[in-house]
Amino acid sequence: MPSGVWMLGFVSMFMDISSEMIHALLPVFLVTTLGASALTLGLIEGIAEAIANVTKLFSGGLSDWLGRRKLLTTVGYGLAALTKPVFPLAATIGWVVAARFIDRIGKGVRDAPRDALIADIAPPDLRGASFGLRQSLDTVGAVVGPLAAIALMALSSDNIRLVFWIAVVPALASLGIMIFGVREPPQHHAEGKERLRLSDAGLMPVAFWMATGIAIIFTFARFSEAFLILRAQHTGLPLAFVPSVMVVMNIVYAGSAYPAGVLSDRIGRTGLLSMGIACLISADLILAFGTTVASVMLGVLFWGLHMGLTQGLFASLVADTAPARLRGTGFGIFSFAQGIAMLVASVVAGGLWDGYGPKLTFAAGSCFAAIALITLLLWRWRIGKNAVGSM
Repeated sequence: MPSGVWMLGFVSMFMDISSEMIHALLPVFLVTTLGASALTLGLIEGIAEAIANVTKLFSGGLSDWLGRRKLLTTVGYGLAALTKPVFPLAATIGWVVAARFIDRIGKGVRDAPRDALIADIAPPDLRGASFGLRQSLDTVGAVVGPLAAIALMALSSDNIRLVFWIAVVPALASLGIMIFGVREPPQHHAEGKERLRLSDAGLMPVAFWMATGIAIIFTFARFSEAFLILRAQHTGLPLAFVPSVMVVMNIVYAGSAYPAGVLSDRIGRTGLLSMGIACLISADLILAFGTTVASVMLGVLFWGLHMGLTQGLFASLVADTAPARLRGTGFGIFSFAQGIAMLVASVVAGGLWDGYGPKLTFAAGSCFAAIALITLLLWRWRIGKNAVGSM
């Protein structure tokens, strides 16, 4: 495995430790401390993710043109690190909204160039494993972050703002590794300086657009994880242990993402994606009808498994299907489409929650996941049929 993939994995890990220390407590902080409603939470999360993914549309194409993926990735992580001190200082919802949006702009600036950089660094036969490794290390951070939040909440008598302050430290560590530990492949510099054109989107093959379309339908079913935290609190989980929701989810996520990537290099992507979507259907149904903390945690476990079986594989599909010189553009288009879907999904989820409760919210998610699974299976059947017909 190239060292650059490992370094980018550690960058993601430390930033995720910081982010999850904050985000594991942020929904409760917004609702109980600052008085936000579930609809407001869904709107904030949806718009924040949409901003991130709209930004990816431009940052991916810009990285193709500049031939400097590391530069944009570093700027993105830098913006995220700078927003972290705002959360403990927040006195109103507006402060949190501003910090969350700037943080997501940073995510938008960095993610598409970073994924394209991994695709540039990784050999084709290790592409799924490389994306899976980065995703696993990222998710290790997503496990450590909530665990640290739980410990610090217990030690500080539920002082959320203190936890937010300590979260600044790993964010700065992440930025340092990005600046000093990651090197960009020299061959990409020579390929840069291509003129940016909107018509480049038309150069993407049908397989790329099919993968993007399935991801859009799929995203309608996997709205913000903030609703997992609210669901756990709704069933009576004590405040200090609310971050355990993200711990359970991310332990499963971290443990499954890398093996899924390795396996997809050997047997193909679509079968594993189908299993991942089936896990999301199970998670939504359990979360819809479960009434105890144990049942919610079982649903969260399936949610983490679906993440491990889908997120790295979707990234691998983009790398597989987008032309090499337009990988940044491909990741940008893909992420933009997912962002719009996430905005719609989170706002609808918040409205359903406020109007009808968690049962209908997660039941609706299971319906969209079922549609995504049927679409993926039809695509897989069509590919197989065409392969047989061409023999």
